[in-house]
Amino acid sequence: MSIKKQYLKTKPECKVTFTLPKELSRSAESVHLVGEFNGWDTSSHPMKLQKDGSFNLTINLAKGREYQFRYLIDGVTWENDDKADRYVRTPFGDSDNSVVVI
Repeated sequence: MSIKKQYLKTKPECKVTFTLPKELSRSAESVHLVGEFNGWDTSSHPMKLQKDGSFNLTINLAKGREYQFRYLIDGVTWENDDKADRYVRTPFGDSDNSVVVI
């Protein structure tokens, strides 16, 4: 997995590219990026399937913030990003959320 950050000089934003590699997508038909930036909406940020079998998505996020997120594979399996800046406990059970710091 990877998280690529490109800070914009003209706006208080950062262009962030999230990538879920083929090995972790488990031959998925769909992957969604779900997090605080979209109100944990499981359908608002579908990731794009790449020729190499990975999924990625680029979004702009405000600078000076932290965002919790996870990947939702085929609407049933949650996956964290192993390249996240840090992790925090979810209020729902025994798992963690990935965190990206902008």
